[in-house]
Amino acid sequence: MCIPDSGTGRGRDSVVSGQRAPTLKEIAQRAGVHVSTASRVLRQAEPADGWSASALRVREVADQLGYQRNVWAASLRTRKTTTIGVVMTRLTDGVVATTYQGIEQAATRAGYSVLLSSPPDEETAQRRAIELLVGRQVDGLLLSGLHRPGRDFVESLRIGDLPLLTLTRHADAGLPFVGGDDERGGRIAARHLLDRGHTDVAVIAGPGHATTATDRLRGFRAELRDAGLALPDDRIIASDFEVDGGTAAGSALLDRPDRPRAIFAVSDTIAVGVLGVARDLGLRVPDDLALIGYNDIPVAAQLPVPLTTVRSPAREIGETAVRGLLDLTVGHDVVSRRLPVELMIRGST
Repeated sequence: MCIPDSGTGRGRDSVVSGQRAPTLKEIAQRAGVHVSTASRVLRQAEPADGWSASALRVREVADQLGYQRNVWAASLRTRKTTTIGVVMTRLTDGVVATTYQGIEQAATRAGYSVLLSSPPDEETAQRRAIELLVGRQVDGLLLSGLHRPGRDFVESLRIGDLPLLTLTRHADAGLPFVGGDDERGGRIAARHLLDRGHTDVAVIAGPGHATTATDRLRGFRAELRDAGLALPDDRIIASDFEVDGGTAAGSALLDRPDRPRAIFAVSDTIAVGVLGVARDLGLRVPDDLALIGYNDIPVAAQLPVPLTTVRSPAREIGETAVRGLLDLTVGHDVVSRRLPVELMIRGST
């Protein structure tokens, strides 16, 4: 990377030898290209179709001389820091961490760095995190922990015209976002249980402030309704997304005479808690209880009873969100995207 107008840098060879840092002009001369070409090559990310032969020569010479771009000086000139801010709750969750990996990889490929804040899943903490990142003069914001309805919260933020895109969770209307097709995922889960002959079903629905949870529940209920079945209110239990939430909700559903024969948990971590309750009550999965989760976290296939689940494209969500945010930073319109989900059938159903 480089600063086109400064022509200075610092690098490994220069430091080791005690000599001054190489200039863009010197790099261009050694590579046999114009200085503007060297500048362009060293400040951009690798093109989708790869580097040309001359661009490769420029980068090889720059690496040999230890040239490094002064990002802070460049930001004074361009008024851009080539940094995006990310506010992402529940980063210890496997699917959230995978989404973040997609964000970081896509940002790096585009020549951007990432400033991450992982506050608790509540609005006051998220607001503080956003204010911190805005103060660091990021070029755009990704927000993954939005609470329903969402739009009022976003409009109350003091971010000016800073580009913002939500991912995984969305506002009820009007803001660009990238996530999995969670309503479709709920339908897929319901259809799978119906195809297995289950009509006495229940849902552990997650928190009402998360659109991931409410969309999955909406899709599940819609598929049952289309099949001529109702989902009684006492068969829907709210919870948080953690294992403890699944344990509490699972106990409420299963430790009773009229327990359901199948449960849809709107996250795999919730489903893990339900599996523990079933074990403690002496219930066999899937003979006494069918169970389906959501997200396909890495451990889902490795559980004592491998978990049937709906796979969410976590890494792709992160990568797509970065591309959308960078489009916003250059004034392009961005259409919200719901990426396809997939049923993973395993032993729990």
